[in-house]
Amino acid sequence: MVARPAPAPEPSADAVEFVKFCYQRRKVGWPELYDEMCGVAGRGLFRGWGPDDLAPHGIGFSLGQMPALAALVTEIVTEDRARAKARLAVAAAPAG
Repeated sequence: MVARPAPAPEPSADAVEFVKFCYQRRKVGWPELYDEMCGVAGRGLFRGWGPDDLAPHGIGFSLGQMPALAALVTEIVTEDRARAKARLAVAAAPAG
């Protein structure tokens, strides 16, 4: 029998807020944002939560959890950049 890791929990709304918090602190993508997230978790800067507090919400920092975390970060960063681009397009549109 082959041992398989337990599936990662689905990211909660708190997990999304954590990633957004980290992204607002440092507007970079993956993998640079991973460093920021580790620092924030290590210092408890988001709601006083450390890595153990974030784990039940779907935020894990181990190698096995990295693909899910990278996907979540990529989704959030992509959405934020699309919103920023849309705001710029509206601001640049001629008044009419």
